[in-house]
Amino acid sequence: MVDAHEIQQPDSTSQKGLVPFASPEASSGEPHIETPVAYDAILLASFGGPEGQDDVIPFLRNVTRGRGIPDERLEEVAHHYRHFGGVSPINEQNRALKAALEDELARRGIDLPVYWGNRNWAPYLDEAVTDAAASGRTKLIAIATSAYSSFSSCRQYREDFARVLTETELAGTVTIDKVRQFFDHPGFVTPFAEGVRDAVTGYLSQGIAPEAVRVLFSTHSVPMDDARRSGPRDVEWGDGGAYATQHLAVAERIMSDLAAEEPAAGRVGWELVYQSRSGPPSQPWLEPDINDVIEGLPAKGIEAIAIVPLGFVSDHMEVLWDLDTEAMEAAQEAGIKAVRTPTPGVDPAFVKGLVDLVLERVNGAPTSDRPHETDLGPWFDVCRPGCCENIRAGFKPAAAGIAP
Repeated sequence: MVDAHEIQQPDSTSQKGLVPFASPEASSGEPHIETPVAYDAILLASFGGPEGQDDVIPFLRNVTRGRGIPDERLEEVAHHYRHFGGVSPINEQNRALKAALEDELARRGIDLPVYWGNRNWAPYLDEAVTDAAASGRTKLIAIATSAYSSFSSCRQYREDFARVLTETELAGTVTIDKVRQFFDHPGFVTPFAEGVRDAVTGYLSQGIAPEAVRVLFSTHSVPMDDARRSGPRDVEWGDGGAYATQHLAVAERIMSDLAAEEPAAGRVGWELVYQSRSGPPSQPWLEPDINDVIEGLPAKGIEAIAIVPLGFVSDHMEVLWDLDTEAMEAAQEAGIKAVRTPTPGVDPAFVKGLVDLVLERVNGAPTSDRPHETDLGPWFDVCRPGCCENIRAGFKPAAAGIAP
């Protein structure tokens, strides 16, 4: 396990001016900004999804833009959406999250409007940023609906912030900072921990032996080349990079806490598995695949599994199709019991935690006061040089991080 102090020391040389598109406070490039920042709006940034059958292929073209993938191949993925009427649940979930954030902010008497924009479908990020600017809200703090470090879950959002500011000619007028990666913030971890506890104790109460229960923590697979480049480049993370390391650290914390609460659960095995890979067979991606793992569990004496969507903040398509459909079918074929535990969604602990993350930056909270459930945290406010490179496209301008 990488220790937090190994990765969170300020760079030895001054980084001032090397954080483009940032607030003056964050432009220092320090890993954690302990100076209060007078933000005037929150930018809720998400992936986006189609909301009807006619939207599916245009949406997938947006997701795969620049890769030259023909519509015939996109249709192979489109059937996941078409199975649900062409509607991804993610937009409705983001509407609910936006409303929950607004309610929590109002409950605390915090005057920060929430603007919501997506990377790949309406409402788009450029609409959210221009709407904020038109209302005189120019100092934005972003929350991306992704908790971990990788190109697709962090840097791509930061690149989109930079692209939007440039294309709208608002760079220099609007600044965008980003809350730290919240993979180990209590507000994110608690809903998962409660789901694992309920699933495991439920199996044990049915008389299933602890050794016959397995917890599968599942997350989106990514290409190995991208995984190795996730997180700060000056740390030896291993093949899975910071992305895999963060997931493993959270899963280990959840299971160790459960064992302390319920000793029999200490004999329950667990592992990190991956789902939703979409690259060509010749390209190595993070493994093992969840369905391959499930297929082999009966031979190991496993009778029941808890599937934990640890990489996801809500029940969007990868959860509904890859877990609730394909993984559940794999469990049925293997003859083992299976439950899928909840995602954070709009769980009050998660919503409160997101607001707490914003207030860390508003108040310039000392690093020592920032809650975290693993030794990796608290993660950086300002991403480090060379963090989460896309090996196929190289580095593009990005907000909320030191330029490589």
